[in-house]
Amino acid sequence: MKQPITLIGVGEMGSVFSHALLRSGHPVFPILRSTSVTDAVRVVPEPALALVTVGEDDLHESLDQIPGEWRSQVGLIQNELLPRDWQRHGITSPTVAVVWFEKKQGRATQVLIPTPVAGPQAVLLVDALTTIGLPAEPIPDDDLIDELVAKNLYILTANIAGLRTGGTVSELWNDHRSLASAVVSEILQIQEWLVGEPVDTDRAIEGMVRAIEGDPDHGTTGRSAPRRLERAIDHARSAGIETPTLIEIGREAGLPV
Repeated sequence: MKQPITLIGVGEMGSVFSHALLRSGHPVFPILRSTSVTDAVRVVPEPALALVTVGEDDLHESLDQIPGEWRSQVGLIQNELLPRDWQRHGITSPTVAVVWFEKKQGRATQVLIPTPVAGPQAVLLVDALTTIGLPAEPIPDDDLIDELVAKNLYILTANIAGLRTGGTVSELWNDHRSLASAVVSEILQIQEWLVGEPVDTDRAIEGMVRAIEGDPDHGTTGRSAPRRLERAIDHARSAGIETPTLIEIGREAGLPV
């Protein structure tokens, strides 16, 4: 039997990873809100991976509660993720999957492009995902920030610009290029500030376009779009970055910006 995995967060995305890990031979121990951390550590003292699959709004509370015994084995898959998110919790070398597939209740998993995975247990997660037919590939740790920024750029541009345009990501990029480019420029400035160093903007845009081409009929917005816009504007204000396009879209959407 392979080494067990602890799974923190058992929603739609957690179910996909649980299925993949079980199919690849790893026992999976789910951690619920009601689960005693002490009991969990006693049952699984040394997991191969403590995989956190909660939503981005619950990430920091979940990382705060991870026991010390598991902190060297943390795995992360959240949207809008950057190194500062795990570093603030004293986590130095997580395994990170930049997920490019979507799972919604009652629907089959939808793949845009292969999912890159970096970190100590990258091969474990890649093998698990490919076991259930989800394309994934290990990448060098040095490439992780570029991949995260590209994913963040795709999500934020689609969600925020889509609040005005609606429609699909290909319609946004092909028919509303001026708006999309303005949002891209402002989001990349925010991402660079969050990373704390210059980012490869050309590579980020190329990654976003590759995802658009991978699933051109993907919808632009979802229920998280207004919250993503609020977060982006808050970051910009903290950084002193001017974001006239984001603010204008926020006002149109009735947000308190």
